[in-house]
Amino acid sequence: MDISNRGVDDEAKLADRNYIRWDTEGVEKIAENEDEDIQAVADMINVIQKAQFNNHRYCFSGTHARTQGIIKGKLVVHHDLPKHLKQSMFDHGAECPVVCRYSSEPGDPGLDDRIPQPRGFAMKVFNVEGEFLPGGAGIPTQDIEFNSTPALDLADAKTTREIIDLRIKYGNNQPELYKHLEARPDTESQKFRDTVRNTHLESTRQYSQTAFRFGDYVAKYCLVPNSVTQKKLYENTVKPDADPSDILSRWLQSFHHDHDAEYLLQFQLLENLTDQPVEYAGKVWDPEKYPWQTVSTLVVPKQDSFDWEMKNFWEDHIRVDPWHGLKTLQPLGGPNRLRRVVYPASSALRRKMNAREEVNVESLAEVP
Repeated sequence: MDISNRGVDDEAKLADRNYIRWDTEGVEKIAENEDEDIQAVADMINVIQKAQFNNHRYCFSGTHARTQGIIKGKLVVHHDLPKHLKQSMFDHGAECPVVCRYSSEPGDPGLDDRIPQPRGFAMKVFNVEGEFLPGGAGIPTQDIEFNSTPALDLADAKTTREIIDLRIKYGNNQPELYKHLEARPDTESQKFRDTVRNTHLESTRQYSQTAFRFGDYVAKYCLVPNSVTQKKLYENTVKPDADPSDILSRWLQSFHHDHDAEYLLQFQLLENLTDQPVEYAGKVWDPEKYPWQTVSTLVVPKQDSFDWEMKNFWEDHIRVDPWHGLKTLQPLGGPNRLRRVVYPASSALRRKMNAREEVNVESLAEVP
């Protein structure tokens, strides 16, 4: 449910709801041994990266290693938002240049597109103004990342440590991996990734999965394909026996060559900490109770979505990190505190093993 096409009365009702402030006691609560779990995860992600290096003689990121496409566009912030949505960088109408990357979530860059897995979408927003988090100080960009599944199976630091350990041990032996997953209380969540709908990425809705500060409030966000052509592509599912192993990249390249794209960026605000946990990212916030509300539009003109120079520049030099951004969009909850440690550690290993420097681009003009 969203309010893209809802009337004035509905919008007024949404404006009057009791949204929870980001600094309310209990929004964040650090779990016991979290720091130890996070460091263990950072070390295991480096193990995965080294294993992939042995296969490819190049070090990729520990997750979202396979690039499906990279595009440039603009994020148009709506100028007529109600007061409760005029938050952070969305407090006034604006047009901000962006560069975005489509990806497959696992850490194997050679993963066959015909294998169902969660897909990702990452966005660097330029010309952002405001006070930045320490990790992004001096970098005038807002990094925003998405995943095609609304809930995060690696729901907290403890779960992440346990599951990554199992994937390292049994990732090449699915029956054995499943035996261990089926002994867990979150079996369904952990096995869901292998049964996701494998469809055209241009038609795929993307989610933040985790919670973020949204100015005065707390929210999750999502990206919704909005053009008629994109919506029709939802019926295009991968045919394992007929499609090539890079079908998702091919579909994207064909689409972006012939069509403009449009996405709605929507936010879902926190109202009930019991029903909408911040620390545990494995639960979907019910959109019927807590509607998605549109704040901006991502506009993408026709272009080549698989430019080799841009792909190589991104993989050699770029890091998308939600801790690179505004204080008023601060990542919240255990999974995001984990990212604050894991992402820099993963990036540092990549730069070391590939002899490449991390480049914090400050404008779209710096991207090939």
